[in-house]
Amino acid sequence: MKENYMKNSKKKVNKDIHDDLLPEYDFDFTKSKPNPYTAQLRKQENLVKLEPDIAKVFKTSEDVNNILRAIIKSYPKRQNSSYKTA
Repeated sequence: MKENYMKNSKKKVNKDIHDDLLPEYDFDFTKSKPNPYTAQLRKQENLVKLEPDIAKVFKTSEDVNNILRAIIKSYPKRQNSSYKTA
C-alpha cells in the first residue's frame, strides 16, 4: 500500500480509501460548541419583513399585530374558515 504525505501536513493520505472528504476536512466533534443563537432563532419562527414605508408607520410588532387582528375581525365570517383569530 503506497502512502502519500500532503505538503505541510503530517497526516497520511491513503489513496485506496474512497471517502468523500479529504482527511484535512475531518471535523473533530469533541471540540464543537453549541450555537449560541439557537434559542433566539427558534423564537423567530414567524418573521415578516416590512417594507420601509410600512415600518415608518408601525414601530413595534404589537402595533402590526393589533392592526392585522382588526383587519381579520372585519372579514366576513365563513363556516369553514381557514383562519383563526386570537
